[in-house]
Amino acid sequence: MVNIDDFVKRLEILLEYYNLNASSFADKIGVQRSSLSHLLSGRNKPSLDFILKILEVFPEVDLYWILNGKGSFPKTIGNNNVIKTPPAILNSEPISGNLFSTIPEAKTTTPTVEVKKIDQLPQSISNEVEKIVFFYKDGTFKEFKSN
Repeated sequence: MVNIDDFVKRLEILLEYYNLNASSFADKIGVQRSSLSHLLSGRNKPSLDFILKILEVFPEVDLYWILNGKGSFPKTIGNNNVIKTPPAILNSEPISGNLFSTIPEAKTTTPTVEVKKIDQLPQSISNEVEKIVFFYKDGTFKEFKSN
């Protein structure tokens, strides 16, 4: 049986490790924010579905560790190799304040891109371009709009 107080501590470790607040964590694993809030307050116990969603989104989380604290986090795989966390997650600043506050924009390194002003584009397309959006593999994007 899962000790709910210890489970909450392990959830808080995940939030800190991935630099997420409760709202963004709930969104990332696809559960309602209120269900995570009830878990963190100790009101509810985690469902199997909730645990499986964590394991699906965060492969570094060991099943036995999240359930009963046995094992390790981040999970080790053969020859004691630790599953690597994406650098974008490790390089972001910690979130402070209310766990359900808005999510600050993560600081990630982006490739250098030469952006020309609309008036520097060939005349034939300069009036047609409204905005340019770059989508990055980590799920973030940047939007450039014409003036």
